[in-house]
Amino acid sequence: MLIAQSWVTKLLGYSNPGWNVSAEELDSGYVRVGFETEGYAAIPETTGPLVIGRVESIEELTGFKKPIRHCMVNVGDANGTGELQSIVCGARNFVEGSTVVVSLPGTVLPGNFAIATRETYGRMSAGMICSAAELGLADKQNSGIITLDPSVGEPGTDARPIVGLLDTVFDVNITPDRGYALSARGLTRELASAFNLTFTDPAQDPKVAGIDVSGVPAAEGSLIDVTLEPSTKARRFGLRKVSGIDPKAESPFWMQRELMLCGQRPVNAATDVTNYVMLLLGQPMHAFDADKVAGNLVVRNATQGEKFETLDHVKRELNAEDVVICDDNGISSLAGVMGGTVSEISEETTNVYFEAATWDQITTARTSRRHKLSSEASRRFERGVDPAIVEVALDVACALLVEIAGGTIESGRTLVGELETMPTITMRVERPSEMAGVAYSRETVISRLEEVGCSVAVSECGGKLEVTPPTWRPDLGESADLVEEVLRLEGLESIPSIVPSAPVGRGLTPAQKRRRAIGHALAYNGYLEILPTPFIRQDTFDTWGLDADDERRKVVTVQNPLDADYAVLGTTLLPSMLEALSRNIARGQTSLSLFGLQQVAIKRGEGSSPMPSVKQRPSAEEVQAVLDSLPEQPLHVATVGTGLAEFEGPWGTGREYTYADAVESARVVARAAGVELELANTDESGYLPWHPGRCAQLIVDGAVVGHAGELHPQVIERLGLPARTCAMELDVTALPLTEPAPAPVLSAFPTLKQDLALVVDEATPAESVRKVIAEAAGELLEKVELFDVYRSETLGEGKKSLAFALTFRAKDRTLTDDECSEGRLAAADAAAAKFGATMRA
Repeated sequence: MLIAQSWVTKLLGYSNPGWNVSAEELDSGYVRVGFETEGYAAIPETTGPLVIGRVESIEELTGFKKPIRHCMVNVGDANGTGELQSIVCGARNFVEGSTVVVSLPGTVLPGNFAIATRETYGRMSAGMICSAAELGLADKQNSGIITLDPSVGEPGTDARPIVGLLDTVFDVNITPDRGYALSARGLTRELASAFNLTFTDPAQDPKVAGIDVSGVPAAEGSLIDVTLEPSTKARRFGLRKVSGIDPKAESPFWMQRELMLCGQRPVNAATDVTNYVMLLLGQPMHAFDADKVAGNLVVRNATQGEKFETLDHVKRELNAEDVVICDDNGISSLAGVMGGTVSEISEETTNVYFEAATWDQITTARTSRRHKLSSEASRRFERGVDPAIVEVALDVACALLVEIAGGTIESGRTLVGELETMPTITMRVERPSEMAGVAYSRETVISRLEEVGCSVAVSECGGKLEVTPPTWRPDLGESADLVEEVLRLEGLESIPSIVPSAPVGRGLTPAQKRRRAIGHALAYNGYLEILPTPFIRQDTFDTWGLDADDERRKVVTVQNPLDADYAVLGTTLLPSMLEALSRNIARGQTSLSLFGLQQVAIKRGEGSSPMPSVKQRPSAEEVQAVLDSLPEQPLHVATVGTGLAEFEGPWGTGREYTYADAVESARVVARAAGVELELANTDESGYLPWHPGRCAQLIVDGAVVGHAGELHPQVIERLGLPARTCAMELDVTALPLTEPAPAPVLSAFPTLKQDLALVVDEATPAESVRKVIAEAAGELLEKVELFDVYRSETLGEGKKSLAFALTFRAKDRTLTDDECSEGRLAAADAAAAKFGATMRA
């Protein structure tokens, strides 16, 4: 939250006269009570003669493309002569007699903008009448120049202290659980604790902020009927009315200044009042043109698909979970987020309804994210707003508007909803001391809890405290929260830092060792690791063309997704991996080999997890029911590759990444995990998103644990990936977990190698032939490897030659060629019997 140091000082100075600190000290005060600041900056410096002026006459210049005025301005003796100053200005929001801020020649405004005398539009202009943006009070150009109350000073008076240029703006980072601090009320309460000051709540005594509500009539009767439907979960809703205001009245500069320094743009008197009350008290409000409200109001859920135009002039299609405020004409406001154009304040508005309400936090947050519409109001409602200040906010807003624009405050007030009682929390007095390791007295604990607004009662024995949190602190729900408040206000820096001794451990678990080994193995083989996001697009499996009953469609839906298009947890890593591949390709990386090692989520059961009562320890059956409702989260590893696997250069031409590389990545994983991996063709129908003819099943101990190969051309086309993109995915959790203890055996006897080339049908898998050879060649066979696949017309149509290297070794002697040949021929005979294979010379 942006807030000026002068405003904070003024509010705290009401009960602490003369209190003031430097910007550095104030920044430290925020930090002491647990608020980080994103930084602070002084208002940019203006040098030279910047003075108060009074516009004595205005001449409208004609014949130009835009309205131009030649003004004669009284700047006292600041110009050295006492004569009226000639200034040309294009602003329209001032009249003769207006008190303005004038930069005379020699002034240098923020941005190194120097003011000098010059001829323009046929007149001499010796200075400039300044706007708030030109003085560094606002980021954007406002509608016109600054106009001040004549009582601020005589012409020629230095304008810097009057418009508050000697000030510093802080950007305070408010955590989501402390929404009360998104207001001057909340921040000054915290700073009072940081500097041990007396705090007076502006919600209880608005005079702290210079607001007199004594003229606000007591509420008698109701204005209009308001129906608050229970399905909206809204807690309170209030209305007050101000009639007969001056529609042309502008907010005073002091209010506009506070709004601008807090990042708000002044609009009109009624809207500025609602924004000021929100920044002061933390209660977002909305102003309706009362003459545009037809009949009574109904707060209800929107109808699915209902249309509504918000104040930013965007027509939105509403969801059934959105909450709206309606009258007889239709929707007037998107509750908790933004008002609508139907009843907005205009230049003709003379009668105003002020609305203050307490909306449901979750509903507001979902509406804001659903429509990508984050407003100052929604930021506060989704973090929690004090429901007890609805009446106060309405009275303060009415008093301010009447002071600015005149009018009459109607005695009636509509107020719907009861103020709920905050739950009482029991806490032992010693609990904060036990948690921090620092001795806190009972008086200290009680005083700190009362500082944050809690009501504290001491039990008869004196050992327990009965603490009732204030209405603005819904985050205080258990004793641990109260302990945190005591420790925070007493100073976290006073808690000693004692680093515990690390217990002697047993190192990584077998599963952790396996995971690390797999990651290292893939990295050593040239794959780059990424962290796949667990969220995938909801239409992913439709794009793949999976059947409706496919197991991979058992996804877990996220109730509050960060992105509405990515609202499910993936049952496979491939969607995230392929999106990463696509993003890199779009950025010019055409040759890639990536791997990811992450858990996936597979839904079990239907509905949400049961919520056991917190009043007692859940039974074993309840615990098991919760566990059974949680999704399975097996560890998967996946690789994707496209482009060149080996780059071209002086050493020769490059080599494309093919399905064989994807299969080899699976072998790398298997070797790292210490398991034997078998390969098999997928069935003829295929297994999307894999290519039916260039995909291998990955089998361990007879079970399929993954697939590797080329992706299906249709899937590649739908995803916009390069042709023949390849991938591999394997369920690591499904692999048998073993911790091999390698004990290499060095033999004193040499090996003998012989080759065996077999001609088989084209459809015969090489792996099947290799297995038959390994079984039939006898116990002297140490290793068999495929080293060549040969095709030729001489072999015959539909035939191929598979060449295997056979390595033989005996443990107790040197083998002879005849012994090895015997095993080789036995293997050939077995292949002939099994596959009809013939030996190739």
